[in-house]
Amino acid sequence: MSGAIQPSESGMSGAIEPAPNEPGANDEPGANEPGARESGTDASGANGESEPGTSTSRSAAKSAPHSQTLSRGIRVLEILAESDQAMSIADVAAALGVHRSIAYRILRTLEDHGVVLRDAAGTMRLGPRMAALARGVARGLQTAALPELTNVANELGMTAFVAVLDREEVVTLVSVEPRQAPATVAQRPGTRHPLGRGAPGIAIQSLLTADQWAHLGTEARRDETAAARTRGFATSHDEVIPGLASVAVPLFVPGEAPAALAVVYLASGQSAAGIGARLVTAAASIAADLR
Repeated sequence: MSGAIQPSESGMSGAIEPAPNEPGANDEPGANEPGARESGTDASGANGESEPGTSTSRSAAKSAPHSQTLSRGIRVLEILAESDQAMSIADVAAALGVHRSIAYRILRTLEDHGVVLRDAAGTMRLGPRMAALARGVARGLQTAALPELTNVANELGMTAFVAVLDREEVVTLVSVEPRQAPATVAQRPGTRHPLGRGAPGIAIQSLLTADQWAHLGTEARRDETAAARTRGFATSHDEVIPGLASVAVPLFVPGEAPAALAVVYLASGQSAAGIGARLVTAAASIAADLR
């Protein structure tokens, strides 16, 4: 759960231009520049990856090193997504643990693809292209969930969302805030927290098979999972964000990652059982729409 307020998207500009004292787009850092050279490259391809047509066997390719540059690019997107405000090149470089010139080149490439934008102040934020990419994630589930999320949010006066399992974390896939409510909580898509915390995590755990637990380990296992499976919903308070409560129900969709339908709120005069019953109905409707 996240109580963060999304920053406005004002002051966006076009292509990223080199800031003062910043290396140009095609500049390579000098060999004696500390931390500037990216390691792991050799004649076989970037970062040790074999090029098509080489003599490297398919089985050996499975154990070949991953692309360091691609990994860093994805990590930059995660860093920007986790930040509540735009970040400078220096901030991104520090968070990524690389020289600023490396961070600059990565950001410039991401900007070329529209997934990163630089504002008038010279700081970086995610670009609109990210929204288009996100719409492709579990597209059917998002489409089926939106009407039910809207109904639940407006009926209960709470932010409603669908969260899915991503390795050992719970990630918000799609959310809807109520149209009229004294105060609402912003549950941004992409928000993540550990599987072992919060009502959505407990609800998702109630869906997991023995094989899935074998891959996850047991550290995140909650004692409340059995009770949630019996009564059909899970509750939590102050587990992810202090002061916030949540009710969640499991959402099983064949072919999709284990998921939960949940609401998050500051306070409510409604009983958890009543909220849970409404979510059970909504989850059944979503699942039926996807059959």
